[in-house]
Amino acid sequence: AGECYRQSCPTTNKISMARPKSEWPNKVLALIQSGNHTAAVAQIKVAPTVGDITRLQTLLEKLPPSPALQQLKKFVEEERALLAAPRLHRAP
Repeated sequence: AGECYRQSCPTTNKISMARPKSEWPNKVLALIQSGNHTAAVAQIKVAPTVGDITRLQTLLEKLPPSPALQQLKKFVEEERALLAAPRLHRAP
């Protein structure tokens, strides 16, 4: 069965509003695995959602431990906390 996105699903004939999962965590993981931690950090700073960062954290747990990875995990956790926190400013 294929994914249905805001269209009539051929298998159920119902309108689906489900969103496909973001590819962002897998792309950032590829940067990390290639050793391009600078680009990975830049991407993490502009992460789309808390859920994306959480999925990235799950993927990072599967990698073999290293000092650079530990530092990156700590950074990811800090960014997740910042993104999850309520905003301190009001919109104009």
